[in-house]
Amino acid sequence: MNHNEFDNRFALPVLNRPMACRLDHARATRSRSRSSGGTSPVRVVALVLATIAALRAEPSVVLDNPLPPPTWALAERLLLDVASEGAEAFAERYVDDRGFLKCVERWGGNDGADDAMENFRGWTLLYALGGNDGVLELYKKAWEGHIRQYTLARAPGIEMAEQGMYWREFVTSFDWEHTGEALAAFHLYGLARPDDPTYKTRTERFARFYTGDDLLADNYDKGLKIVKSLHNGSRGPKLTPASEMDWGGLQVEGDPDRLSRYATASNIRGDHPLNLCATALGFNAFALTGDRRYRDWAVEYAEAWRSRVLANGGNIPTNIGLDGSIGGEWDGKWYGGVFGWNFWPQSNGRNYFIRGPRIAFGIGVLLTGDRRFIEPLRRQIGNLYSASKTDGGKVLLPRKHGDEGFYGYTTSQHLDVQRDVYLFTFDRRGLTGLASDPWIRYLDGKNPEYPLRALQDEIGAVRSKVAAMRADSSTDYQRPSDYTQRFNPAVTGPLVRLMLGGNDPGGSGNILHSRLFYYDPVRSRPGVPDQVAALVDRIGSGGVRVRLVNLDPLEPRRVVVQAGAYGEHRFTTLRSGDDEKRIQGNRFEVLLAGGAGGTLEIDMDLFVNQPRFRTIP
Repeated sequence: MNHNEFDNRFALPVLNRPMACRLDHARATRSRSRSSGGTSPVRVVALVLATIAALRAEPSVVLDNPLPPPTWALAERLLLDVASEGAEAFAERYVDDRGFLKCVERWGGNDGADDAMENFRGWTLLYALGGNDGVLELYKKAWEGHIRQYTLARAPGIEMAEQGMYWREFVTSFDWEHTGEALAAFHLYGLARPDDPTYKTRTERFARFYTGDDLLADNYDKGLKIVKSLHNGSRGPKLTPASEMDWGGLQVEGDPDRLSRYATASNIRGDHPLNLCATALGFNAFALTGDRRYRDWAVEYAEAWRSRVLANGGNIPTNIGLDGSIGGEWDGKWYGGVFGWNFWPQSNGRNYFIRGPRIAFGIGVLLTGDRRFIEPLRRQIGNLYSASKTDGGKVLLPRKHGDEGFYGYTTSQHLDVQRDVYLFTFDRRGLTGLASDPWIRYLDGKNPEYPLRALQDEIGAVRSKVAAMRADSSTDYQRPSDYTQRFNPAVTGPLVRLMLGGNDPGGSGNILHSRLFYYDPVRSRPGVPDQVAALVDRIGSGGVRVRLVNLDPLEPRRVVVQAGAYGEHRFTTLRSGDDEKRIQGNRFEVLLAGGAGGTLEIDMDLFVNQPRFRTIP
């Protein structure tokens, strides 16, 4: 069966309701869209046609049991609303009519081009969860604006920035700590508008910078399966030593540390695990086009690094030489390299050994279904716990490794990685931190207060961010590009966990891993419909349990439930109360009567479909 199709062979009869009330709901939705960001005439026509199609479709299940509005559902809808409203206020305050961020344009890792779009982290995901239409329109304005802004911006005397900080709509050459953060919202835009032709063109172009198929961006060695430098991008790899200005940009009066912190960071030759963040470009290009060249490259590069980690005893090397050897540019030391295990004396945190592998190995599973891609992450976490210390009852893990072994102990437990390993494998061996993780404890039935508490905490966070933004007295165009990040109200972490049964992708440039995803068939867009809330309260190796609620006491809602953010899973059995049916597909539709809700137990096969960005037919 084509996994883009609905399977309605076991559909229940649709409730008999006047079409007019549904069309009124669609018209009201379009009115809200216009007031919060604008909708083109073509999209209005598409919404009307989608509304008519949705009215004719039959749902797979009807939930018509009335129930009082749950407090978690009210909090979830409130968070979606206030985060959306906060994002609109943020854009009005800090984005000008051209879409430019009101800031000083600088090059480098302190407050450079990457920080401009890091201000909009979470915006595309917020929309895809059910946030206001205006959030996506304002993100697009800022994205297009920042491309123009940093293509025009120049840093005289810096090789990769003196002709423009962007070229071909992409950073010329810099590290993936920063490039990944700049692309975090861009990567998830495909969940929002997969039919955007400009997005498809850009994603393919960006991916080819790393597949070895772009002569102007010779970043990838196809034979050795390495990216050639820590600094890479649309102008290719920088193989000469990196100066302090290459790292930190031009000198800023009164800020000597701006450049001096990079005094020993000149050796950027060879591959680094941060470069694995680039596999998200290959994944997205494949998910948009189905072109296996992008899939094969992402799998090839991830597999090469999987083999290196396992060959290194489960410790992730932070330098691969231009000859392909571990530690080849750092006297054979696997722990060498800028942003490596034994570098950056100013901070224990400046070691990005696991950020890229987390992204690439998860992508490897989605593209192949092979859980062996996750084993290096488990091995690395296990090695850290083997070297752990206890201080005052707290477990401390090392962040550094030098000639004398592990050092640089911190309280970080890498919970984002531990969650990933568990949700991919359902094997808790070595994942010590999960015992105290509030979300995992909730899924285990041991922390029932978690949903409401987590949602209320984030509502409070949005309130504080917006209040601080309104009190901000900084002057336009005199701020650094990273100044406004603290005011970004687009929080999505608890929404992803509770609505989708997924681990939050974070801000490093990851894709979305989840058990479920939703579409509004009336408005022909992703996310839960207006007044609908969802709560995943169980996740197992063979399925999930989700509660769906319609908070509108008068009007029904329809919602399409999808197996994974990219349709990568397959539903097999759906249970609602005493009713059970086989569904055998990756989508089904639910009709929620006014003020009604219920619990669905869903069996599913994981990672059996090739991932695709999908729309409502």
